[in-house]
Amino acid sequence: MPQLGPDAGAVVPSQGPRPTGGWRRRTFASLIESSNYRRFVIGQAISLVGTWMQTIGQSWLVLQLTGSATALGLVAAVQTLPILLLSPYAGVLVDRRSKRRVLLATQTAMALLALALGLLTLTHTVRLWLVMVIAGAMGLVNCVDNPARQSFVPEIVGHELVANAVSLNSSMVNAARAVGPALAGVLIVSVGVGACFLFNTVSFVAVIIALATMNPKLLHPAVKSVHAPGQLLEGFRYVRATPRLFTPLLMMALIGALSYEFQVVLPVLAEQTFHGNADAYGYFTAAMGIGAVIGGLAVASRRPKGMRSLAVAAGAFGLTMLAAAAAPTLANEVLTLAMVGAGSVGFMSRGNTMLQMTSDQSMRGRVMALWAVAFLGTTPIGGPIVGYVAQHAGPRWGLALGGLAALTATTLAAFAHLRQARHLLPPVSVLFASLLGRPARRRRPRRRRP
Repeated sequence: MPQLGPDAGAVVPSQGPRPTGGWRRRTFASLIESSNYRRFVIGQAISLVGTWMQTIGQSWLVLQLTGSATALGLVAAVQTLPILLLSPYAGVLVDRRSKRRVLLATQTAMALLALALGLLTLTHTVRLWLVMVIAGAMGLVNCVDNPARQSFVPEIVGHELVANAVSLNSSMVNAARAVGPALAGVLIVSVGVGACFLFNTVSFVAVIIALATMNPKLLHPAVKSVHAPGQLLEGFRYVRATPRLFTPLLMMALIGALSYEFQVVLPVLAEQTFHGNADAYGYFTAAMGIGAVIGGLAVASRRPKGMRSLAVAAGAFGLTMLAAAAAPTLANEVLTLAMVGAGSVGFMSRGNTMLQMTSDQSMRGRVMALWAVAFLGTTPIGGPIVGYVAQHAGPRWGLALGGLAALTATTLAAFAHLRQARHLLPPVSVLFASLLGRPARRRRPRRRRP
């Protein structure tokens, strides 16, 4: 196995040609230049709508079966705990295999699980324990699917277009978040909750077709990691020794635990603060989705500039959350939540891009698995904390806690940027000579007397 240093094989974001042309070409560069990515995006867009429909349908099904919010939380914990506990091991597996074949297997497995839940629901044989088993199995498959899917993007578009592709993917995810729940609501009322699971089953077919019909000659396959003992610890050591990986992961762990708990705060905010119902919650969710789509498209047209851009994105996210916590009226809240959506996707895209472009090819699966742990796996930890604050201090304080967490992460990125800049600064003599317009004299080393 080759010896890997902290920055072995790393691709610095400033390298590579920048997409040229008008705003439209810069924004959609990866879609224009990669036919494989167009297939991937179309398949993912359809599948993500189905995924959101299953998420809403599963929550509604659990409430129908039990009428208990506690049961709803238990199902969510069962589905996310595997990501927290097993994702690092899944990252090692992804680094050893063809990511395209791994995705074909995971997408097929999730389609079968969705089909099983749909048939159980339609035949009225579904029970809470069956829902928990299927949710846990979904979580296990997601452990492998998430790092494989994210680390496969550079293999589709190449390193130069990674930032653009990640931003467009974030916009697609949030567009699906706006469409999927609306379709789920229509199907639940008109047909029944089982239709959501069957639609999700069919939606996976789009991804499977997209993966199967890709042109292998246009891919940029990564170097596979050779099977060897100690690869899990090797991944941890690699991340810890690389500040451009360790800092974004630490930021996401903090923000993922306390800032991205909107599913906990927004329902309480709609009901208790603004005395609304499900409609107000729908306005909040839709506003965040629309803002995220706009923010994702704006980020896609720009090229990341390292730790500084990540610090700015996290700071903007934190400030918009504090503004949402202080919004006096429902209309103001909807407007500020749209800005929160834009800020959230800005930070997510910048962090994801930095990890993708910095990590070594043979380590990328393990790095993106840790990203999934920091983002999704922290929910069982941060969700109860934010929920307790929202319940006892008020939902505004729940939002404010998330804003303060994002600003704390901004401080971490700022220190990392200053530390990096300090190491890159030239000596004082060189700076002084450049101001005078004269070349700097080099000091001769002193000879030691024998």
